[in-house]
Amino acid sequence: MAKRSKGGNTAALVTQLAQPICEQCGVQLWDVLYIKEGSDWFLRVIIDRDPAVDIDDCEKVSRALSKVLDEKDPIPDSYYLEVSSPGIERVLHREAHFAAYIGKPVRVLLIRPQDGKKELEGQLLQKEGNSISLQTEAGQVTVDLAQAVRVQAVDIEQLEMGGN
Repeated sequence: MAKRSKGGNTAALVTQLAQPICEQCGVQLWDVLYIKEGSDWFLRVIIDRDPAVDIDDCEKVSRALSKVLDEKDPIPDSYYLEVSSPGIERVLHREAHFAAYIGKPVRVLLIRPQDGKKELEGQLLQKEGNSISLQTEAGQVTVDLAQAVRVQAVDIEQLEMGGN
């Protein structure tokens, strides 16, 4: 998914450039994605903080990062820069993401059904190696992350209302 440039993985390069900018702007760098959609490349920088990120935070990071990206020019392709919040139902895939969500509700979308289900919801109990454990209504379940399409946080209000 991430395109390689002369300096290595583009997302990793941009992460190194964005991290100090995010710290200066008072936000946490949640993720950096460099993905192709159709014929266009998108550099998505996802930021977070408590209380929630607002448009001013996104604008500050975007302006500062744009300057650095223009100066360093680490990406040979033409791309669109997007700075945004991870949202309520944020995707978890880094170790720090999983660690922050231990004890909280998550949804796992699976490649193939596990116990007859392609979607599992429950409280994240732990992450060990390449698997996670959830406490679901049916009991404790272990999921191999290689079999997961996506793991994301669950909006607690939606969970309480019984919606997806």
